Amino acid sequence: MKKVIYLLMMCAGVLLSSCEKDEIGGTATEALAGEWTVTVDAVDGSGNVVEEDFFGLGRVMLNTYNTAANLPTEMYVDDLGNFWEYKVKVQSDVNTLTFATSGAATNEVGDTINVTIDGGKILPGAATTPHGTPADSIVYYVSFSDDEYPAQYGYAKYKVSGYRYTGLAVDD
Repeated sequence: MKKVIYLLMMCAGVLLSSCEKDEIGGTATEALAGEWTVTVDAVDGSGNVVEEDFFGLGRVMLNTYNTAANLPTEMYVDDLGNFWEYKVKVQSDVNTLTFATSGAATNEVGDTINVTIDGGKILPGAATTPHGTPADSIVYYVSFSDDEYPAQYGYAKYKVSGYRYTGLAVDD
């Protein structure tokens, strides 16, 4: 009988110790990473909007995410082919929630072009979604080496701005 009780206590001990939950860690750029709903406006050199939604795209999806190295100093900005088809590695600062390319960066998808991103920042709780709730905001300026529109239409670059995707149908 002692052996049975001992065996049951041992099994219970093993069972209880195996129920510990492992702490799931995030990525190094977790504060900057996300799926975003954005609009793209044409702006002059000072960042003033020259033409809203220049290409008539409306709201498009965009992702920001960590690199394979998982460093807090770099991440990807990827428009998923929804605007210019670009994916570039940017320098990031998770403490100030900012990001930018160091000069022109080579596009990693689609056409081999240079992409420049500057003034990128995440503003926690600064956006309002279409249904009225607060969400994180993203804003940055982008230009492309193969873009002939700025010279033709009198603007300098594009302002990409929007809010963190909520997944709610009322925000789509």
